[in-house]
Amino acid sequence: MRRTTLLALILATPLAAQHNLPRAHTTGAQARAYTIAALRRLADPVLTALAADRLHTLMPVEGPADRREFSHLEALGRLLTGMAPWLELGPDNTPEGRLRANYITLARQSIHHAVDPKSADYMNFTHGNQRLVDAAFLAQALLRAPHQLWDGLPPTDQTNLIAALKQTRTVTPGENNWVLFSATIEAALWRFTNDCNQQVIESAITKHMAWYKGDGLYGDGPTFHWDYYNAFVIQPMLLDIMAVAEHEHSPFAANAGVIRERATRYAQIEEELISPEATIPIIGHSSTYRFGALQSLSQAALLHQLPPTLPPGQARAALTALIHRMISAPNTFDADGWLQIGTVGHQPLRGEPYISTGSLYLCAAGLLHLGLPADDPFWTSPSAPWTQKRIWSGENIPADHAIPH
Repeated sequence: MRRTTLLALILATPLAAQHNLPRAHTTGAQARAYTIAALRRLADPVLTALAADRLHTLMPVEGPADRREFSHLEALGRLLTGMAPWLELGPDNTPEGRLRANYITLARQSIHHAVDPKSADYMNFTHGNQRLVDAAFLAQALLRAPHQLWDGLPPTDQTNLIAALKQTRTVTPGENNWVLFSATIEAALWRFTNDCNQQVIESAITKHMAWYKGDGLYGDGPTFHWDYYNAFVIQPMLLDIMAVAEHEHSPFAANAGVIRERATRYAQIEEELISPEATIPIIGHSSTYRFGALQSLSQAALLHQLPPTLPPGQARAALTALIHRMISAPNTFDADGWLQIGTVGHQPLRGEPYISTGSLYLCAAGLLHLGLPADDPFWTSPSAPWTQKRIWSGENIPADHAIPH
């Protein structure tokens, strides 16, 4: 009862006032309520505009002018791929469940306008290579919320959505993480229509098995890149594709065990990268995706695949502290609540030529753990200091070790 009362109180607080998260001894209920508030800050401008068929009118597009034709689909696909596990919990009679029901409706209405050729917000699935990327994130959202984001759509919207996804087949991905975008779209088509190009999926899996570099890290193609694309794309999409393969009892699922083992190791590495001050090293490109860089840690928590040495209360504390550190930075949002280009606040020079306003919403992928219900041990376990806080405080903890394959 106390958790429900606290959650109702925090959810009733205006979003703009919800910046002050206690930094020590934060309870799981407080962390959950704060994380929901963070998700709402991201979602509200995008989904309220798109549900009203006004996203193209209302969303500013910061960044190169030629990104405007892609930025709106970026915002939708990237936001929903992070929101999906929380939405999939479905509506109920708790304050959070009633709130969730509202966002489920907004998400479905948004998808309707995105794929309806008659809508003002009909999105670009037909030209330019970037459409493949964000159609894949939208497909990934469907895989993460099949009941709420797929089953809940009217048949006409399902038909339009499938047609939109299939239009991206004309894009030939490069020999890097992009092969997983094509494979994720085909996995969604497989899951929901049983009509897919399985060769695309098999090729993406085979290539990533060959591109594995060791100790939980894949190359981005044949070479290794020091960035967070293992978290932004590679590990999460491999896991989601494996889930479809297992659902369909496919021989592709033979790779699932080793892929999960590597993902768990990478999640452990991600937790160990979080400094005592709740920062991470900013390395490589796409740093403007902010805490989307911790998608693998968040997903491991969601799937109950954290390493045995990482208690859920410790993972929760680390994730919450980093999310708070990044989202509360001054000028992260503009005056109307839209994300602005930057890693910590507004830093336009951090944006590569492919970055625009819509791109930034991949940060939502760092919130997958909201898909765990409020009574899951992730939320009910006592808060604990994360690895680097323990080490730098002088605690005598065991040494870290690589995995053998």
